[in-house]
Amino acid sequence: MWIVVYISNTRQHANDIKEVLAAEGFLVKIKPISKNNKEGTCEILVPREEAEECHATLLNLGF
Repeated sequence: MWIVVYISNTRQHANDIKEVLAAEGFLVKIKPISKNNKEGTCEILVPREEAEECHATLLNLGF
């Protein structure tokens, strides 16, 4: 099961965060919140087992 760990205001910001998290070793998915808004708000998801560690990493990285 995938868990939302961050909500980004833009697709580009979501992609940037995905790259950072992937470099840290996390498996990451991006899911647009609105299907009509391709460049808008997105959820960043990781597997449930990685969620707590990922959230701590996001905090440490200043997100």
